[in-house]
Amino acid sequence: MRQEPFSGFESRSVRRARLVVGLTFVFSLLACWYAVGLTQRLSPGGWTPPSADSVRAEAVLASEFRAGPPQLILLATAPDGSVDAPHATTAGRDLTRRLAADHRIAWVNSYWQHPLPSLRAKDADSALVLIRLRGDEQAVREAAGDIIDRFTGAHGPLRVSASGAAAVLDETERLSDEGMRYAEFVAVPLVLLILLWVLGSVTAALLPVVVGVVAVAATTAFLRLLDTTTEVSLFALNITTALGFGLAVDFSLLLVSRYREELAAGSGPERALRRTLRGGGRTVVFSAVIIAASLCALLLFPLPLLRSLAYGGATVVCASAVGALTVLPALLVLLGDRLDRWDVFARLRRPERAVSSGAWFRLARAVMRRPALVSVGALALLVLLAAPVTQVRFGMYDDRILPASSPVAETSQRLRAEFGSQWVDAASVVLPGRPGAMLGSDSVAVAEAVAVADPVLDAYARRLAQVPGVRRVDARTGTYRDGRRTAPPDASSRRFAGAGGTWLSVIPDGDDPLSPQGSRLAAALRAVPAPGPALVGGPGARLADTEHVLAGRLPAVVGVTVLVTFVLLLAFTRSVLIPVKALVLNALGLAATSGILVAVFQQGLLAPLLGDVTAGGITDVVVPSLMFCVTFGLSMDYEVFLLSRIVDEHRRGSDTETAVAVGLQRTGGLFTSAALVFATVMAALALSSLVLLKLIGVGLALAVLLDCTVIRALLVPAVMRLAGRANWWMPRLGRRRDRSVPSSTPVPAAPMEAP
Repeated sequence: MRQEPFSGFESRSVRRARLVVGLTFVFSLLACWYAVGLTQRLSPGGWTPPSADSVRAEAVLASEFRAGPPQLILLATAPDGSVDAPHATTAGRDLTRRLAADHRIAWVNSYWQHPLPSLRAKDADSALVLIRLRGDEQAVREAAGDIIDRFTGAHGPLRVSASGAAAVLDETERLSDEGMRYAEFVAVPLVLLILLWVLGSVTAALLPVVVGVVAVAATTAFLRLLDTTTEVSLFALNITTALGFGLAVDFSLLLVSRYREELAAGSGPERALRRTLRGGGRTVVFSAVIIAASLCALLLFPLPLLRSLAYGGATVVCASAVGALTVLPALLVLLGDRLDRWDVFARLRRPERAVSSGAWFRLARAVMRRPALVSVGALALLVLLAAPVTQVRFGMYDDRILPASSPVAETSQRLRAEFGSQWVDAASVVLPGRPGAMLGSDSVAVAEAVAVADPVLDAYARRLAQVPGVRRVDARTGTYRDGRRTAPPDASSRRFAGAGGTWLSVIPDGDDPLSPQGSRLAAALRAVPAPGPALVGGPGARLADTEHVLAGRLPAVVGVTVLVTFVLLLAFTRSVLIPVKALVLNALGLAATSGILVAVFQQGLLAPLLGDVTAGGITDVVVPSLMFCVTFGLSMDYEVFLLSRIVDEHRRGSDTETAVAVGLQRTGGLFTSAALVFATVMAALALSSLVLLKLIGVGLALAVLLDCTVIRALLVPAVMRLAGRANWWMPRLGRRRDRSVPSSTPVPAAPMEAP
C-alpha cells in the first residue's frame, strides 16, 4: 500500500521544522538589522601589509615633516586665461584658505600659497593644490568624498577636478556599488530561470535563495562585528556575497536531488530525508570543510584584504552548509508534497530516462573508450590556455582601473601629461633622526651653508641619483641628476627638514611605479648604503613590500591548502590516487584560468568586447593569491560532489568504469548547473566599469566553467579509466570497515570494451 506523504511523523517533525524556520527568520532579521551601514564602514584598500617599511615611511613623513605623498590632488584650470591672472589668483587663494580651515586636513600646499614651478603647468593654464588628510583610511575616504563634493566644479574663474589616491578610492567605492547593483539586476533573473529549469518548480527554485539569504545575512553580521576589531575590505563583502549564494545553490541542488532520488526509489518522506542527510549531508560537510580550509589559508598573508576575505569566506561557507543541513530539511518537511508544484517548464521537459541511458552516462562511456586520446587532447588544451602565464607582469592597480570616462581618471591622465609623475609616482627616502635639520629660516644662503656642512647627506643623494631608473633626487642639500648636484638648495628645500630628521624625494624616469620596474627601483634604492636607518616609501616601495610578503608566504599557503585537501579527500574516498588526481587536475585548471586572464586583462585579447581592461599592462599581484584559494575551494566542491557518487557506486560492487559513469550521470547535471549559476553571478561583474571587478568576475566564471566541462566531464573519467584498479589502492593501515549506507541499488551496465 502506498504511503501518504509525511504520514506518521507530522507531529514529530513539522513542529520542529516550524521552530527551525521561525528561529532562522528571526536570526536573519536581526543579522540584517545589525549589518545596516556596513558598506560605508568597510575599506576599499588593504593591499599592503600594515607593518611594511613603505607604510612606516609614509607615517613618519606625515607625522614628522608634514609631508609625504598627497592623498588628494585638486587640478585647478583657468579656461579663459592664466592661473597667474589677478582674478584666478584671488580664487586660488580663497580655495586654499577654505581648505586649510578644514580640521580634517593635515596640510595644504597650493601654487598660490607656494608658487613653485612644479605646481604650475608649462602653459600656465592650470595649477595644483596638494592635500594630506588626517586619520586612518576610513577617515581619509570619508573626508575625501566630502571635499570632492564641496570643492570640485566651478570656483569663480577656476574649474576644479580631483585626483590622487583618496579620489581613486572614493571613485572605486562608488563604481563598485554601482557595478554590484547592475550585476544583481542582470544576474538575478538569469539565475532564477536556471534554478527553475534545474529544480523543476518555483517552490524548489526558491529553496537555494532562502539558504543563500540566511548565509549572506549571517556573514554580513559577522563582518560588521569583525569591523570593530580589524580592517575589513569592501571587496571581501562583494566576493563573499557571491560565494555564499553560489554555495547555497550547490548544497541545495545536491540535497534536493538526493531527496528526490530516495522518494523515487520508494522511500517514505521521513526515511528519504534521513538517508539524504546521511549521504548528501556527509558530502556537504566534507565539501564545506575543504572550501573553508582553502579560504582560511589566506590568513597566512598579512594583508587586510586577504585576511578579511578569509574571515568572510570561511563564515559564509559554514553558514551555507549549516543552512543547507538545517533550514533546507525543515523547509522540505513543511512543503511536503508541494515541493514539485508550479513547474513553468513542464511542457519542455522530456521524460526521465534510466541512469544507464542518460546523456552524462553515455558521455562517460564514450570518454572511457578512448581514455588516452581524450586525456592528451584535454591536457593539450589546458596547456595551450595556460601558456600566456609565462608572460605575466605583476604590479598593482592605480587610477587605471577606472573607466576612461571617469572624471578622476580624466584628471589623472591630465596630471601625467601636464605635470609629470613627481607628485604621484615619486619615491620617498626617510632618514629619521638625521641631525642638521634646518628650521626657522627661508634664507637660501643658510640652505647652501647647511648643504656644505652635511657632506654625508650630499654623498648619499648623489648615490641615489646614480641608480638606474632615477630621473632626479630632491633633498635639503639641493637637486641631483646622474650622480651630480645640478642645483643648490632654495627656499622650497625647507620641506625636506624637520625635527625628526630629513627625507629625500626620488623622481623615477617612468610614469608607472606600480609595475615591475617600480618594484625593482625600490629594491635598488634600498640597496644603496645609507647614513643610518632609512625607510623607502612610495608606490614602487608598496608594490615591492607586497610582492615580498606574498612571495614569502605563498609556498606555505599552497602547502597547507594542498596538505589539508589531500588528507580530507583521503578520508572521504579511502583512496590515495584519487586525491592526488584531484589536486593535479585542479592545478591544471587554475593554470589555464590564469593564462586566459593574462591574455585578456594584460595583453588585451578581448579589447573589442570588454574595452580597454589592461590597466597599464599588468596583473595585480594580490589577485593570483585570492583567485587560487577561491577557485581551488570551488573546484574541490564539484570534485567532492562527483567523487561521492563514484565512491558510493564502487562500494556497492560496481567496477570502476560503471562507477564513474553512474557517478557522472548522478552529479553531472548538478555540478554543471551549480557552476552555471555561479558563473552567471560572477560574469555579471564583468558589466562593471571597474577593471578589478571585471577581472575577478571573469576569472571565477571561467574557472568553474573549465572545471565542470574539460576537467570533470572529460579528464576525470579518462584518468580514472587509465588508472583502473589503482584508483582504489589504500595502505592496509588506512583501511577500515565501510559503514556507508547505499542510497539506491546498483545500476546494471553493459561490459566495457577494452581500450
